[in-house]
Amino acid sequence: MDTQNQAVALTEGITANVFHEILELAIEGKGKLPGAKHAAKSLLVQRNDAELAISRMVTTHIAMASGQGFATNWGGFFVSLVTIPANMAAASFLQARLVSGIAHLRGYELSDPRVRTAILMVMLGPSGNAELISKGVLPSSPMVVATAPVFDARLDRQVSKALLDRSLNQMTGKRFGVWLGKRIPFVGGGVGAAVDGWSTRSIALHAMEEFPSRRPKLTRTVVETG
Repeated sequence: MDTQNQAVALTEGITANVFHEILELAIEGKGKLPGAKHAAKSLLVQRNDAELAISRMVTTHIAMASGQGFATNWGGFFVSLVTIPANMAAASFLQARLVSGIAHLRGYELSDPRVRTAILMVMLGPSGNAELISKGVLPSSPMVVATAPVFDARLDRQVSKALLDRSLNQMTGKRFGVWLGKRIPFVGGGVGAAVDGWSTRSIALHAMEEFPSRRPKLTRTVVETG
């Protein structure tokens, strides 16, 4: 089966709504798999500083995305929950969890549908957003969408569809990379993981730009005596 036919076969039964399912799972967690809220809270308690907690969260998620272990250990779990290939689900989950954690630690309410749309937009990556904004598909940046006056259900559907297209394109590219790697010494199974690690880092930086802190700044109170 050639690459194009493989891509078509992989899309059967997959709808853009799958990313809402992954996002819900990433935020709330399930069973032994803790979600972004729990992870962010734990890191905040450990670091006692939101930005230090974000830094640690970014580092650990890039490490997980760059290795084979996460997809291998949790692949069957994701397949049982969503209609999506295991590696694709694992990478999307990690990125959704990371972006959600950053937004939460910066003071955004994860139950807000506007924030959830913005999280999915961030998962498109900076170049993906810029391209769709330039074409008029998206109206503005994730930052603006997260704080818009009202939730736009049509925009949310557009973002989900764009994210599905991006993920399928990336997956096809990784499959080609693995195929090519089998023919080149020292390159192979790590190709997909390397792509996921690089993509996760790029999305993390994008999230930190698009979700500026909404937490009140602590100021020192000077008490004059005498």
